[in-house]
Amino acid sequence: MKAVNEIRIQIPALSVNEGSCRALVGAFCAQADPNLEELADIKCSVSEAVTNCIVHAYGGRGGMIYITVGLYEDRQIRIEIRDRGCGIADVAAAMQPLFTTDRSGERSGMGFSVMENFMSRLSVSSTVGRGTRVVMWKKLS
Repeated sequence: MKAVNEIRIQIPALSVNEGSCRALVGAFCAQADPNLEELADIKCSVSEAVTNCIVHAYGGRGGMIYITVGLYEDRQIRIEIRDRGCGIADVAAAMQPLFTTDRSGERSGMGFSVMENFMSRLSVSSTVGRGTRVVMWKKLS
């Protein structure tokens, strides 16, 4: 299946850029005419994935986040968010609700659960020391 339109974003993994990623992806997806709930789901899921890159993959030390968004004829949206950070040793454990590697107590460990519930499909692959790739699909009504 080939995208009818696609955008690629490369942005520094800084907390001030989380809102920009959310807005850019939301604005691009708006051309597919999602309803307000679908658009909110997309934007929230992007926020969670980008925040994971900033906080967990790079530990707030910076790096790059790579985002690709594709729009498809069958009203599906594919969003890929990648980093080249520390990677996740146990993806299955990391995807469990309330799992977090954050020792400060500031993180709830619900990021992947939010993405999984708000999107139609979620795939996470990771290699320790090389980074993580999150792919989310949203089928619009």
